[in-house]
Amino acid sequence: MKTTIKNYLVVALMFGTLLGYANANNTTPTAIDGKRVKVEFNAVKKGNTLTITQKNGPVLYSSEIENSGTFSKIFDFSALESGSYVAELNKDYEIIIKSFEVKNGLVIFSENDITEFKPVIRTENELVLISKISFNQKPVQVTVFYKDDVIYSETIKGTEKILNRVYKVSKELKGNYKVIVNTNNRSYSQDFNL
Repeated sequence: MKTTIKNYLVVALMFGTLLGYANANNTTPTAIDGKRVKVEFNAVKKGNTLTITQKNGPVLYSSEIENSGTFSKIFDFSALESGSYVAELNKDYEIIIKSFEVKNGLVIFSENDITEFKPVIRTENELVLISKISFNQKPVQVTVFYKDDVIYSETIKGTEKILNRVYKVSKELKGNYKVIVNTNNRSYSQDFNL
């Protein structure tokens, strides 16, 4: 009896794997019923955040991930009005974006997720080090504040896929500094003291 159950289990797993490969090669997005939509992200950490927004609109859902591993949640999107929406997983150094459309209670996910890398802002003594991966080569604006005054501002045109910049602030200006990096309609900031 145990051998028969194991054989059925192995056959079921193999069949499931074959279906997974068949679906992975399917390039036509399919519409699914909006009442039970599964949103799933792999390799999440406790403290990452998930937000669902209407594209260029209000936040509809926001939650902090409670467990590391795979995040999976079923949503009811059937009450959403027709339009474009975005599910974003905000991780330590990247944001993973899943776009989807709602049309008459049906949900159609885009074929590819988008990964947007956050800038890394570090300070060492009077040096400010900024690194940013930008495969889409969007412009990056860097602004350095001393107290509430802008002491340096620069817009770097989108010609570099990997941006590395080092800025030096004066040793004589002791106090609170802030660095703000704007790119791709997002803003990132880092406070530091000298």
